[in-house]
Amino acid sequence: MRRSRFLGGCLIAAYGFLYGPIALLVLTSFNDSRLTTVWTGFSPRWFIALAGNDALIDAALLSLRIAALAATGATVIGGLAGVALARLGRFRGRGLFAGLLAAPLVLPDLLIGLALLLLFVATQQVVGFPERGAGTIVVAHVTASLAYVAVVVEARLAGGGEVLEQAAMDLGATPLVAFRRVTLPLLAPALVSGWLLAFTLSLDDVVIASLVSGPGASTLPMVVFSSLRLGATPELNALATAILAVTAAGLLLAWFVQRRRFGAGR
Repeated sequence: MRRSRFLGGCLIAAYGFLYGPIALLVLTSFNDSRLTTVWTGFSPRWFIALAGNDALIDAALLSLRIAALAATGATVIGGLAGVALARLGRFRGRGLFAGLLAAPLVLPDLLIGLALLLLFVATQQVVGFPERGAGTIVVAHVTASLAYVAVVVEARLAGGGEVLEQAAMDLGATPLVAFRRVTLPLLAPALVSGWLLAFTLSLDDVVIASLVSGPGASTLPMVVFSSLRLGATPELNALATAILAVTAAGLLLAWFVQRRRFGAGR
């Protein structure tokens, strides 16, 4: 009995440590006062101010565009790399290829960003391209996140599907048709998961983007990080609450769709 109470207390303390600050942030975003430490009443004024903050809105839209492009590029390249590792068997240089592909998983973001910055600067000096900006951020985010997609795709193919491909080819399908009609549908969940993971990584990144960006290409994390140097503002609290609300709505929608799908299958 005492052990169960102790474990229950530890669980409550752990959840309080994790979600207490988030609850406090949501509460302070509705504070009428500009000071986050003084409560003067409930008010949505900071959400109205956030809607009129062009700098944050422009940075958020830029971050969404960069994240969508980076996630799509990482899904295409990482998906092909995962298929190569899972289906081509043992080939010359496989260990080196797999090691280089997995390097972004273990290398610090600071090292990746600095290496890409040096690459962009050297390339620009030689050929005059690229100009640092949103494009270089996209390339950097593709480089940093394609390994995550490759790992997900390789794990999906390793779990099965080769027998179905061989059966399709035994029935007369060409390798391309077998890949399109059998392998690609099997990969669809992994590709979607990899895209969402790469999108999240790109949307959340501040270190790599800060190193490879140029004038006029400030993503939302960069703007928020710069603003926090002067202290937290109510607009940032409102922004965090809005992001939390969108994330919660997405999770609820996914849960509802999954529940309906499984309910219809019964």
